[in-house]
Amino acid sequence: MKKWHFAAPAAALAVVAVIAAAVVGTGTAAPSKASATFKVGLVSDVAKFNDKGFNQAQLAGAKLAAKKIPGVEIGTAESRSAADYLPNLASFPRKGYQLVIAAGFLLADAEATAAKQFPNTKFAITDYDVTGAPFKGQVKNVEGLTYATQQNSYLVGCLAALMTKKQGGTQTIGVVGGLKIPSVDSFLAGYQAGAKKCNPGIKVLTGYSQSFTDPAACKTVAQNQIDAGSQVEFNVAGPCGLATLDAADQAGVWAVGVDVDQYVLHPQHTLTSAIKRVDRGVYLAIQGAKNGTFAGGKNLVFNLKNGGVGLGRTSPAVPKTFLKTIAGLKAQIVAGKIKPPTTVK
Repeated sequence: MKKWHFAAPAAALAVVAVIAAAVVGTGTAAPSKASATFKVGLVSDVAKFNDKGFNQAQLAGAKLAAKKIPGVEIGTAESRSAADYLPNLASFPRKGYQLVIAAGFLLADAEATAAKQFPNTKFAITDYDVTGAPFKGQVKNVEGLTYATQQNSYLVGCLAALMTKKQGGTQTIGVVGGLKIPSVDSFLAGYQAGAKKCNPGIKVLTGYSQSFTDPAACKTVAQNQIDAGSQVEFNVAGPCGLATLDAADQAGVWAVGVDVDQYVLHPQHTLTSAIKRVDRGVYLAIQGAKNGTFAGGKNLVFNLKNGGVGLGRTSPAVPKTFLKTIAGLKAQIVAGKIKPPTTVK
């Protein structure tokens, strides 16, 4: 597995600003005359590119690559249903694109089919380990972009548990996942473990909306958890989960954002965000494919150590002693002394 090193964002608003600027349009960027055109296609999942998080951040990374890397030209395709995945993925090789990126776990089966159909085209997929099925490391024109989100979620869980202990009352926090898939469960598992580490008596309520796009489903799960005493609600459900943040804000309990820094959505009640730098993952995948360092059949690994995952802006209500605790746990994770789980209990 290949590990990349890059700096995490310096400030909360920086991530939001980059993404906002990146989605002004979804057209193509003009290639540099000094370099041969390298065409890259990006296919969204069903949440589409205006999801204020996962897909939107990947589009930001692709747009940045078109701006910074000579010759890169970007094309996009939005998926309105799962039935669109394969046609969208296959459309780019037919038009001569050299790299096609699938924006998430849900596109894995379709990408495996497309990659076998177009063996001379490079493919990449966010949030998927290509050494496992359906690729099994044998589809050499597919590269995985994986994120150790159990690591930053462990820190989030600790912070949520410490704030709950400080506030007193029912020692309960919650998390609302979208679908029960590995890329969601790694968030939940880390959150559970980190909370128990810092507040052994804490109760962690976990629920799944069974959707990444239905706000009503997420709001119902979140409200049920809040009614059960949850003092912190963690969104791990994409645009559906924006309703989780809304429910927390309306109830006056803490909210935790996901994927990008979502502090600005509800600054009064946002504790922090569990950031996943999918923008940088997409950027580096494009850079590597163009420069000849494409890791076909393998994964690029993004974690706390290389800044691929991290925390966003943290509420000023958090005591400095808690921040020191979080920093200490981060150092132990980076050193390999703490290994947060990826399986939900």
